[in-house]
Parts: sequence; structure tokens; C-alpha cells
Amino acid sequence: MEIVRAVRHLWPKHLPVFIRISATDWLEPQGWDLGQSVKLACILKKEGVDLIDCSSGAMVPYAKIPAGPGYQVPFSERIHKEADIMTGAVGIITQAMQAETILESGQASVIVIARQFLRDPYWPLHAAQELKQEVGWPCQYHLVSPNPEHCV
Repeated sequence: MEIVRAVRHLWPKHLPVFIRISATDWLEPQGWDLGQSVKLACILKKEGVDLIDCSSGAMVPYAKIPAGPGYQVPFSERIHKEADIMTGAVGIITQAMQAETILESGQASVIVIARQFLRDPYWPLHAAQELKQEVGWPCQYHLVSPNPEHCV
């Protein structure tokens, strides 16, 4: 809490503070669990945190993590609803419709993508095309943009 308070004190009030947590260590019943993360999120919100990035695991090598598409999204959903704070969903989110469904259903406020960006640095542009959304491409890419007139 000392670090959160120090950051919020120094960071401009109009800019958001995000915190990434491990919502569970996958060692129930003896380890850290989602219920504790909801309580933590409530405290963090009172301290001025604006968004919780809801990850999990990787704390101990013997944890059994049921990884699969969207496997961490339920953490985001529960923290978002019970702590009434914005959340970021993570966890093998690789498809545009998958991300869109998570957002539209209220399971998260934002989608945080990591590994898929390593595989495809232009994922947001490709996702926009798949979702039939027009977005501006950086002007330096106007020669390869499907809509050169929409460069930003």
C-alpha cells in the first residue's frame, strides 16, 4: 500500500494507475485465491488505483494451471463486478471476436494482449479489419493500408 500511495501521490490525478495482480496462485485451498484478490481490489480502489490487470499463477513451479483460451477472464469478471473497478483481461486472448465478446459482455474493461503481439505486431489493425471497423493506420504505412485515406 505504501507504493500505491506514493505512486498515486506523485502521478498526475488525471492519469490512470494500473496494477497487475496474480488473482490466484492456483494452490487452493492453502494459497492466494480469487476471493482475496477481490478484497485486495477493493482496497486498491480506495487508494486510487483505476484498473486491475488480472493475471494469475507462475508463482510456484508445481502449480497446476488450466491454461486455455481466455482462462483468466473469469478473474477479471469477478473482480470487475465485486470490487466495482475497471479490469484488464488476459490469458490466451488471440482472436478479435474473442476480445470483442469479453468487452461486450462486461467481463473486462480492457483487453491486455502480450504474446499475440509478439506473433503479430499489427494485431490491432488485423482485428479491426476482422471486426469491420475502420481505423487509421500510421501514415508511414499508407502504401500497405487497405484504406490509405484513413492514415493518422
